This record gives sequence, structure tokens and C-alpha cells, in this order.
Amino acid sequence: MFRYQVRTFLAAAIVSVFLLSACGAPQIEISKIQVTDDPSAQLTALTSAIFDGRQQQLNVLSPEWYAKAGVSLEKARKGMTTGESAAKVLQNVSLGQAYLEKAKDYARVAKAVIGPAIDARNAANKVNAMKYAKDYREVESDFLRLTRSIEDGDVARAKNKTAGVAQAYSDLELRAIKDAALGEVRSRLAKAEKGLALKIAPQTFAGAKKKLAQADQYIIEQRYEKEQIQRKTAVALFEVKRLEQVMIQAKKIDSMSSESSFLWFEDLLQKTTLQLNAPDMRNQEWAVQLQNVHASIATLQKDNQFLQKKIKNDRASLEEKIKEKKLVIRAQNKQIAVLEGESKEAQKAREILEAKEREANAKLEAEHRFQLQFVQVQNMFSKEQAEVYKQGHDLVIRLKAIRFPVGQAFITPDNYELLGTVRAAVHTFGEPDVIIEGHTDSTGSAASNEQLSQQRADAVRAYFVANGALRPEKVLAIGYGAERPLSKNDTQAGRAINRRIDMIIRTAE
Repeated sequence: MFRYQVRTFLAAAIVSVFLLSACGAPQIEISKIQVTDDPSAQLTALTSAIFDGRQQQLNVLSPEWYAKAGVSLEKARKGMTTGESAAKVLQNVSLGQAYLEKAKDYARVAKAVIGPAIDARNAANKVNAMKYAKDYREVESDFLRLTRSIEDGDVARAKNKTAGVAQAYSDLELRAIKDAALGEVRSRLAKAEKGLALKIAPQTFAGAKKKLAQADQYIIEQRYEKEQIQRKTAVALFEVKRLEQVMIQAKKIDSMSSESSFLWFEDLLQKTTLQLNAPDMRNQEWAVQLQNVHASIATLQKDNQFLQKKIKNDRASLEEKIKEKKLVIRAQNKQIAVLEGESKEAQKAREILEAKEREANAKLEAEHRFQLQFVQVQNMFSKEQAEVYKQGHDLVIRLKAIRFPVGQAFITPDNYELLGTVRAAVHTFGEPDVIIEGHTDSTGSAASNEQLSQQRADAVRAYFVANGALRPEKVLAIGYGAERPLSKNDTQAGRAINRRIDMIIRTAE
């Protein structure tokens, strides 16, 4: 029965095509559909083909024929739902396939005739130019007129209008690229202008506008140079943020008296001077104070160069020692070679020598690694912050600069920078075992000092554990009170030295 319905459908389809041709309608070829007991398979195939067609942009390259294919698909689906005959469903499926093939033919023609407009549209879509809804819809309408002209056989008109449509898409693409790159800069600059930037900071405002204009012009000329666009955008954004700060500070200074302005700037210089451990020269003019700061920085740079040179020399010395050890190892290897092939006793001796060689190599490598790590950690701290020294196979970081409130044991924010450096120093050794020792001066009773030192050691341990710097099982806190002084407790300076936290990093493997 079903095969009879299919034969009837094919005959009807042929008659339909003949009637369409006779009426002057565009010719389409209907492919034969293989006889099947389930038209739903053909319906599924057409659905997939139409979806693929959209991916291939048939909906815009041949909108009329693609739409007809969609209508036929919907008729076939409706027929399946309402229980139409298999022949009727297959007829709509076959028509949909034929319309889709026709759409592909026109799409190929469109790519050949209006290729520049298609490429420009794809480029605009890539940068999300669709967000300019109204303008994009207008250009999209012009584009669809091109493809419909091709479907109507007016290829000449489509070709003549291609350049204009391509340029319109290109303009939208450029606009989208500019907005993505410079949108924040424009917004902040406009806000600054409303905030009277021209009056408050005219020179800085002009500089920021110039950098924005330079970035804008570069995008116009080289819209696809993403890396360079990012650089120029970063420069423009920097200048706008700088303008914002200049306006803030200018308003601040404007609200101050002359003396307050002077003292404010003097305070900035003095804080820098103190950080550099430079002499207090506030009794000199600003130019002299700045020279003082610059000279201190130059001295620190020289010190750093000296330390770098020392590290290099230490490394060279270690490498020389390694060479010497290797010579010893070669001599041992020769001894091993002599022993090769001898008695079992000689074989045993050779094995002992090999074990010693491996042990010597491992020890040498460990010493070399430890020395490099020691030098690296030393250079992390200033003399005022901490003292770093070796204690056998352990490394000790004596935190001279750590401060606790008098008689208390909680970590204050002014210690965070120092403890952050300690964290980096510990991680130089991977995940070692760490002992945190708390020490006090002799002021107060022995019991209270021991309790306070333990609480402070516990506070440092809790800080590192809470910040994920150390695993709980890898760190131990011990309070020694005043049992282990470094200096006499009969002076204020001596007591200050004795109040400390020692970080002991266990490096032995």
C-alpha cells in the first residue's frame, strides 16, 4: 500500500513541476526519495539540511528559496502531526530539498557577484557590529536587496550596489573595533571634561585627548593590528587615569593654604627619605631634598649591583668546587674500573665505592642547591627587616622588624609586607618543615614571658596557615620566653633585640 502511495506521489510531483514550468515559474528538480516505511527519517534529514544551510548563510545569500524550503519543512511537519498520507509528507519533503538546492545555486552566484559585500558583512559580524541595531538593520536590508536582485535575475544591479553595501559594513566594523578598544577612554575623558578638566588641568587634558586621537587614527589605518592597538589604547587609558589623579590632587591643593600645600608635599618627600634611610634634609630647599633622595637611590642601586656580583662570584666558586669534586669522582671511577672483573670481594668494594660516589654527588648537589637558596633568601630582606643565616642544614630567618602591640600577640597590618616576604622565602624550599620560635626580653615573670612568646609564635603560625602559605602539619610554634637572649636585658636596645620571632626552615632531606 505504502509503495503505491509513493508512486502516486512521484507522479503528482512530476505533474506539479510540469505545471510550474508551463506557468513560467523558475524550474526546480525534485530528486527521487528512496521508498521507506517511515517518512520521519526523510523529515529529519531535511531539518538537518536546512539547519546546515543557515550555517552556510543561505538564509541571506538566497533568502527567497531558503524561505520556501522552510515553508515546505513546516508543511511536512504539520502533515506528520495531523496524520496526512506518507505520499503528501514526502511530497513536501522533496519540494523542500529541491528549494534548498536552488538556494545553494543562488548562494554560489552571490559569492561570485557580491563577494566583497559578503566578506565585509562577515568581518562586521565578527566584531559584534549587530549591537548597533538600527544602523545594522539598515545595512542588512541593503544587503538582502542585493541577494534578492540576484534571485530575480538582476545581477547587474547587485554588482553595481556591492561597493556601497561593503563600505557600510566596513564602517560598522570600524566603529565596533573603536568602541571595544577606546570606549572606556572616551567615557572617562568625557566625564573628566564635565568635571571641568579644561579649567582644572588643561595641559593634562590636552595630552590625554592627543593620545586618544592618536589611538583612534591608528585604528582607522590599521584596524587589524590588535597587539599595537592594545598598546596605544593602554597609553591613552593611562593618560586619562593620570588626568583624573591630577584633577583630584589639584582640587585638594586648591582647598589648602599655601603652608598646608608645602607641608603636604614635604611630607611625601620625607616619607620617601625615611624609606631610603637617607638624612633628614627638610631644612633645605626642595631641589636639595630631591637630590638627597636621588643620591640615596643611586647608592641602593650600587649596593644591589655589588650583591649581584657577589652572587655571581659565589656561584662561580661553587661551580669550581663541583669541578674539584668531579675530579675526585673520576679518580674513584678509575678505581672502580680496576676492580671490574675481580673477585666477589673486589666487586663488593666496587659497590661500596659506587655508593660513596652517589652519596658524594647527592651531598654536593644538596650543598650547591642550599647555598644558592641561602643567597637568594638573604637578598629578599633588608638589614633592618631580618637577619638570615645558616644553622647546620637549617636556615634561620630572624625577624628583627616584626612588631607586636605591647604585651599582646596579634598580627597588625604593618607586618603584612614582611610576612609576605617570609612566605616567598619559605616557598624557595618548596614545602619544608618550619619551626616558629617566639622570644621575649626578661621584663615580667618567667611564666608570663613564656606564655606571651608562645602566643606570639602561635599568632604567626596561624597567619601563615590561614593564608595557605604553610600546611598545618608542616609548621610548629614554640615559645621560649626569655630563656635564649641575644643581648643583655639591662638596656632598652638589648631588650628590643631579644624580643623577636625566629623562622627556622628545615632543609635536610
